[in-house]
Amino acid sequence: MTLHVFNTLSRSVEPFHPLEAGHVRMYVCGMTIYDLCHMGHARMMMAFDVVYRWLRASGYEVTYVRNITDIEDKIIRRALERGITIRALTDEMIAAMRQDIGAIGIEPPTHEPRATDYVPQMLDLIAQLEKRGLAYRAAGGDVNFAVRKFPSYGRLSGKSIDELRAGERVAVQDDKQDPLDFVLWKAAKPTEPADAVFDGPYGAGRPGWHIECSAMSCALLGEPFDIHGGGMDLQFPHHENEIAQSEGASGRPFVKYWLHNGFLNVDNEKMSKSLGNFFTIRDVLARYDGETLRFFMLRTHYRSPFNFSDVNLDDARGALRRLYGALDAVDATTIDIDWRVPAAARFRAAMDDDFNTPGAVAVLFELAADVHRDRSVPSASLLRALGGVLGVLQQAPRAYLQGGSGLDEMAIQALIDERAQAKKTRDFARADRIRADLQAQGVELKDSAQGTTWVRA
Repeated sequence: MTLHVFNTLSRSVEPFHPLEAGHVRMYVCGMTIYDLCHMGHARMMMAFDVVYRWLRASGYEVTYVRNITDIEDKIIRRALERGITIRALTDEMIAAMRQDIGAIGIEPPTHEPRATDYVPQMLDLIAQLEKRGLAYRAAGGDVNFAVRKFPSYGRLSGKSIDELRAGERVAVQDDKQDPLDFVLWKAAKPTEPADAVFDGPYGAGRPGWHIECSAMSCALLGEPFDIHGGGMDLQFPHHENEIAQSEGASGRPFVKYWLHNGFLNVDNEKMSKSLGNFFTIRDVLARYDGETLRFFMLRTHYRSPFNFSDVNLDDARGALRRLYGALDAVDATTIDIDWRVPAAARFRAAMDDDFNTPGAVAVLFELAADVHRDRSVPSASLLRALGGVLGVLQQAPRAYLQGGSGLDEMAIQALIDERAQAKKTRDFARADRIRADLQAQGVELKDSAQGTTWVRA
């Protein structure tokens, strides 16, 4: 079966054929790195980690670029608030990001460019747009893209320029010809710190967000390339603007397949700090091991809305333990996958159907049932091998089941302290939930007059 992917640009499922036989070039919009990564970021990173893994498992060489935006208004504000340089802030947050996403098995991309290293390429791209009459210098010093001069604008979002203009609620700025026009180069403001300013032919300033991704992707992958991915919230305006400025500058197609992952909700509501349901990856890893979090996300198709909740995480943890229980029942051998085996063929058919991880996970449970029923070593070996394709089931089963909470001593003690505080405020339901959570992760609490101690179950 040929891999099929849903292409946002065509709004249809298409057979996947890379531009260069055997080689896939993929770009994914990464992090604007001013704070810790949250669960929405984990959702996006996970979606394209699965794409990356399956393309390689399918025999492709993959050049995967996932950028880091390390200059932007939020970054500047946060650095000023903390009284540190922009570089110090972004270095700190990049290290934290790598630690957090590494804990859930997100593999590093081939290239992880920082935007600030590609300012010359951005300036070259802006110059090409100005030469073609698609960019103009505004009175205030900014350089803007003239949206109405790019006739196919709106193709990705499926809206015409007039429809987009009708929905525009922002007043026209004095130096914009049209509200839809977007900034390519932002003139420096007197109040901005020196490390936020770059010199160039358009005066002191810094690049706009959209031009960053166009410059980095084309510099590292060429143009056109095969896959451009990101969250559904980036479809408009960010990805729409990338198409306009990239194709406007080169006169060539930009990307063949556009992939977007679905939104993340928390208890069926959009995650938001204002709603009090905002979670960083680190928040979740304090209570659940990284593999449980990964497995939890695998059980939802990457394009579907993803509902984050403790109930669903608890269920995923129990399900993952059942799979490890099957591996613990027999000694699985290390094997290369024979895709002609019926279970492997079903797994492959699911993954070739637009990366249908829920269908692939269902095959893992079929194999686990075979192991429990027949104590089948071949089924256990295939279970472990297919799990490896998805980035799970690679720990020693007994070690995972006995001590596989993934929580270190500090995290366990923090939950014990949280439980004690809950009891003090007579929130006994919360206290009981923490005990149950720890027990499910292999940590048993023992209460006494002297306090609470714990042991690995």
